[in-house]
Formats: sequence, structure tokens, C-alpha cells
Amino acid sequence: MTDDTILGAGWYDADTATFGDRMAGAREAIDMTQEDLAKRLGVKTKTIRAWENDQSEPRANRLQMLAGMLGVSIMWLLNGQGDGLDGPEAPTPIADDAAAILLEIRSIRAEQSKLAERTGRLEKRLRLALAEAAL
Repeated sequence: MTDDTILGAGWYDADTATFGDRMAGAREAIDMTQEDLAKRLGVKTKTIRAWENDQSEPRANRLQMLAGMLGVSIMWLLNGQGDGLDGPEAPTPIADDAAAILLEIRSIRAEQSKLAERTGRLEKRLRLALAEAAL
């Protein structure tokens, strides 16, 4: 596995980066602090921090404002597709062990995301089943 595979193209794609990763990357690309972004959006800094740490996501109206301020598309923020950042130009060489660990972490993150979506679908089915049983 080459460093290009790990750090090159696709750095901000849907399989390797989360909403928070893309948001933080776009904010940093325009040299804006979390505090500055919070003031411009009219939210608290802890809200920005929670979004970037994938602890919560903005509502639709804030998402639209956020994308505009960061100069990226809403779709790119949500799923890595569309107008956004290209990722790092030249990958930084790293040791093979570190590269393997980084690759495994990204793989786990992608699996967690898929499991979270699956859990959400199951929870919705359970709610529907319970609501039907209550009738």
C-alpha cells in the first residue's frame, strides 16, 4: 500500500471522512476559527465543536448557511460528493506501521457509519411495529 492510497486522492470522500472532518477541513482551508464561524452563524462555539466532532449535525437552514460560508456545496458536506475540497496536494510520507494503523482506523470509521445507518433503519422499523401493535 502506498502513501498515495492513504493520504492522496479521496481524503474527503464519503468512505474516509465524516461530515465533521469535511466541515473542519473546509473551515481550516479558509483560515477561520471555530469561534469566528460560530459568531457568523449565530451559534455557540460548542455547537461548532460538536458538529466537527460528529456529535450532532446542523439543521437544514444552518447547513445551507454553513456551506455558503465555507464555499462548499451542501452535498459535499453531507457525503463528500460535489463542490468541495480536493484534499491534500502532496501526501506526507509516513512509516508503514503508521500507514497501516491509519488505514484500519478509516476502515473502522466507515464500518461504524454503515452500522449507525443500519441501526437507524432498524430503530425506525421497531417504532413502526410497536405503533402498529399498540393499535
